Amino acid sequence: MATQNIFEIAQRQLDATAEKLGLDKATHELLRWPQREIWITLHIRMDDGSTRVFHGFRVQYNTARGPAKGGIRWHPDETIDTVRALSAWMTWKTAVVDIPLGGGKGGIICDPKKLSETEKERLSRAYIRAIAPFLGVHNDVPAPDVYTTPQIMAWMMDEYETIVQSSHPGVITGKPIPLGGSQGRGDATARGGMYTVREACKFLKLDAAKAKFAIQGFGNAGQFAALLHPEILGKGKLIAVSDSKGGVMSEEGIDPGKIVAYKLKTGAVQGFPGTKPVSNEKLLELDVDILYPSAIENVITEKNAANIKAKVVCELANGPTTPEADEILHKKGIHVIPDFLANAGGVTVSYFEQVQNTYNYYWTLQEVYKQLEAKMVTAYHTVYNMHKSKNVHMRLAAYMVAVQRVAEAMKLRGWV
Repeated sequence: MATQNIFEIAQRQLDATAEKLGLDKATHELLRWPQREIWITLHIRMDDGSTRVFHGFRVQYNTARGPAKGGIRWHPDETIDTVRALSAWMTWKTAVVDIPLGGGKGGIICDPKKLSETEKERLSRAYIRAIAPFLGVHNDVPAPDVYTTPQIMAWMMDEYETIVQSSHPGVITGKPIPLGGSQGRGDATARGGMYTVREACKFLKLDAAKAKFAIQGFGNAGQFAALLHPEILGKGKLIAVSDSKGGVMSEEGIDPGKIVAYKLKTGAVQGFPGTKPVSNEKLLELDVDILYPSAIENVITEKNAANIKAKVVCELANGPTTPEADEILHKKGIHVIPDFLANAGGVTVSYFEQVQNTYNYYWTLQEVYKQLEAKMVTAYHTVYNMHKSKNVHMRLAAYMVAVQRVAEAMKLRGWV
């Protein structure tokens, strides 16, 4: 079966929500499409003196609740549909945690692994020059995403400030701390997810301290999930981890700190002492209490959903579960914490960064964690209550909360 178009999945999820909410036709149709798409062509002077052409996008999906917000991805397989889908999910993500922002996303089709630091800087600055008229603290605020870094954000912010000839640190988030970045941004995505899992375990009467857990995907979110699960949920036993090269497992448990150190040193988890190999596919089907899909989209499908044994699935990745799989998991009684709720910690702390930039006063790490926990716990409870009261699965409940908020803002503005 061909891979499903990720934007069509996002639209189908919205369609189901619109039907449940009884949205009028105009509101539904407006929410199915981005408000603005910017397509750009960049010509970059390479280190060897040649000129290369790169193509990029910036999608501003919906700004009814505030400025567009979302990352910039650099990937050789980047597509406009991926960016569209992720910008839609950013719209629902900012709404579900109730922060005054809309949704956006950007991307450049490139392989950053084949670019030097100076070439990355030229590409960063060229991208901002191309889209600067559409950016700003009251228009659209980018952030890092796949293969982009705080350093890239620093170059982008500097280019924007050079163009407008004034200080605007809040135009980009995910910046280095010395340039106005926020404490706590590095582990925010995973930390926010842990707070939702903790709340889920309370409702499900699951002893998180004795729970077995597995992580598919061992980048930033996956690594911090391994480290933070014991801290926030109270011990637990990590029994399997995988990355793009394969996975490892041990029923005796894997030391989170040691496997993270091993990954950072070797670039992979394969070969970690005291473990045996496990594939990415098999990891998803292990007998665990909590599963963290933290890699790519469409990994839990109608083909394997019936084999999932976890009691809680916390989606730290974007779009790891297809709509067909959602129905199967729901019927099995598996509690899914959907991506745009589970991984909303990142955008929440990005919002905190904007706030700190705006009034030029910076919070302690403890204050960031306190505010993040409050936002995530409130959002989880709101979604859980919708899930219970309407007897729908958690993703549909999260959509209903978020879409209702965006639709209300659109109606108040007189757009529909």
